[in-house]
Amino acid sequence: MAKSATKTTTKTASARKAATPKSAAPKAAAVAKKPAKAASARVATKAASKAAGAKAATEAPSQAATKSTKASGATASPTLTLRHLAERLSETHELPKRQANEMLTQVVEMITRSLKKGEKIRLTGLGILQVRKRAARMGRNPQTGEAIKIKASKKIAFRPAKELKEAV
Repeated sequence: MAKSATKTTTKTASARKAATPKSAAPKAAAVAKKPAKAASARVATKAASKAAGAKAATEAPSQAATKSTKASGATASPTLTLRHLAERLSETHELPKRQANEMLTQVVEMITRSLKKGEKIRLTGLGILQVRKRAARMGRNPQTGEAIKIKASKKIAFRPAKELKEAV
């Protein structure tokens, strides 16, 4: 009997909408307007952080990173993407954003092809990218403790340059 009682009291979302009285409709509309106001506030905040980011791009990189994280608050992550780099390049060198983005994607493709060939890539001031071979080895399954064989693999290794270490 308890099972049937719980089934009859729980309603689906569509049944609840149909069961709501008409006097509750204005309240629902007022609630629906609040997220729109919050969204417009988010857009204004985003525009302000973009303006701060553009201003910060002309400043020293270390100062720009600290100011942009302060301006954007804890919600935005401090991740610099390829698109952001393309925007900064287009602004500093007066290039179209599309062209700067294409150039950066081609650089990434060139790096990928070189690493596939096994070449070492040295970026002055940044560091060295290279492929390292990992030998096959024995490991353990952490759940059962059983010994398992881990096959040989290739890993991409990055060794930061001295200048980069000192700058950070």
